[in-house]
Amino acid sequence: MSTILAPVLFALLLWWFSTGLILYLDGLPERTYRWSLFGATLVALPALWGIAAFSQQETLFATYGAFSCALLFWGWVEMSFLLGFITGSRRTALPPGARGWRRFGYAWQALSHHELTLFAALLAVMALTWGASNPVALWTFSALWLMRLSTKLNIFLGVRNLSENWLPLRLRYLESYFKRRPMNWLFPFSITAATAATFLVFRAALAPDVPEHLTAGLFLVGTLLALGIIEHWFLVLPVTIDALFRWGFRSRQQEELPGSGQSPDPGQVKIRS
Repeated sequence: MSTILAPVLFALLLWWFSTGLILYLDGLPERTYRWSLFGATLVALPALWGIAAFSQQETLFATYGAFSCALLFWGWVEMSFLLGFITGSRRTALPPGARGWRRFGYAWQALSHHELTLFAALLAVMALTWGASNPVALWTFSALWLMRLSTKLNIFLGVRNLSENWLPLRLRYLESYFKRRPMNWLFPFSITAATAATFLVFRAALAPDVPEHLTAGLFLVGTLLALGIIEHWFLVLPVTIDALFRWGFRSRQQEELPGSGQSPDPGQVKIRS
């Protein structure tokens, strides 16, 4: 039982804490952003070393280490985006009247640097774990990348809950690229594919001939995928996931426009419907 429970609880707690911490940091005043990213970089660099080192070790400790290092490296990329350092070539709201592929082109410009950085980070993890006997770090980063890509596409196409309150002030222009609707055509395919992948991962973890360290790794990654599925459902349900990260939102209680002393006007950026 502990073979299952330990990695599931570890993945849950690390996901919850790391997500809440990033929310807290990007809700602080902008003068703190450089220090936050500097601190995250000091963590990400040894995490890269850990990804390479743990991938060569077939132990339970190495599995948890590889999973943790992959999450830490992922967190650095996410913070570089949410703090506004690596976003895209376009840093203004969607032009009025943009539709179809024109809207997609503008959205790509707004996120291009971040998306290319994420892909480069995935390639880096692949290079560091090439031919490794413990591929848990690659599994972890790949699962995060695929689920995040699916989330972004669904938000672009339209969902009920856009989580626009997760964005700091300097990225509020991105709200104009979102679309609010009950559901979109991609969502059922995303959920079906993610559910099938999660089922296959858990089934592989329960196979009798899998080494203990890989069993734990598969449960860690499977839990991440399951959390991604839950996050997807929260996109279309009439409730939000925000309550789970109430402590992470506390830094936003005094959020104000830089130099204005005023709270941001929700009418400044229009979300498409």
